[in-house]
Amino acid sequence: MNFQPIQSIQMLWPSQLTSGVSGEKSSSEQPTMFSDIFNSLIDNVQETDAVKTEKQYLLATGQLDNPAEWSIAAYKYQVATSLLVQVRDRALDAYSELSRMSI
Repeated sequence: MNFQPIQSIQMLWPSQLTSGVSGEKSSSEQPTMFSDIFNSLIDNVQETDAVKTEKQYLLATGQLDNPAEWSIAAYKYQVATSLLVQVRDRALDAYSELSRMSI
C-alpha cells in the first residue's frame, strides 16, 4: 500500500494567488484548498474500502495467509471514514458560524 502525505497548507496557498493570471480558470472553476483536501480524504476512504473488500474476499476464499491483515485493513477503513466525517462536520460548523455573523 502506498501512502501519500498530505501537502502542508503553505504549499497550497501560492496556487490560489495566481488565479488572476490570464489564461487560467476563473476562481469559481478553480479548485480550492478545502476541496483538494476533502477530495483526497474521499479518495483515501475509497482506496481503504477497496483494500478492505479485497482482504475480506481473500479471507473468505481461504487465500489470505494472515487473518490479521483483514482486521488491519478494516481498522484503516474505519479511521479514514471517521476522519472524513469529522472534517465534514467541522467544515459545516465553520460555515454555519460564518453565516451567523453579521457584517
